[in-house]
Amino acid sequence: MGFKKTSETIAVSFGLTETAANTFTQEEIALQLDILNNEIFVVLAVDLDCQVPDAVAGTNTSVSASMCSTTQLSVQRLDNTNCLATAQIAMQSSAPTNAVGFSRGARESYTGDVDYIGLIATNNFFIQVDGNNNLAAKAVTGRVWGYRAKADSSTYAALVQSEVLSA
Repeated sequence: MGFKKTSETIAVSFGLTETAANTFTQEEIALQLDILNNEIFVVLAVDLDCQVPDAVAGTNTSVSASMCSTTQLSVQRLDNTNCLATAQIAMQSSAPTNAVGFSRGARESYTGDVDYIGLIATNNFFIQVDGNNNLAAKAVTGRVWGYRAKADSSTYAALVQSEVLSA
């Protein structure tokens, strides 16, 4: 892979609330990359923190979120190549007095010695959130760590084409 680091580590923070309860919502986060000079963003880590779902007696509720390098029509899972992180909190309730909570988040992801977890060649990334059976709109907050890098022409072209064609 032909790219050279051009900045120190950068942290990009964000927050997104559903437009209405149980409504898929997406937001574009601009990285302000210099695309004329083949600048890319090398993602080192992602942390997504979903708001706790409502506890509704006898009803399963959840809040799911994802961070992707391309726009999406729903919250994604890691089987999507453009999905860099996911998180979910669920509340399972089978009766008015019985409920169990479950969570899945970035802290459970691979922690081995990897150089990076993703490359973003376009000028942005996207955050998705979606609640299920909640009484109020739910949110996700998060942070992405990475650095800017300059890619050689062939690497940059391949990365952009890969992102755009797999969107």
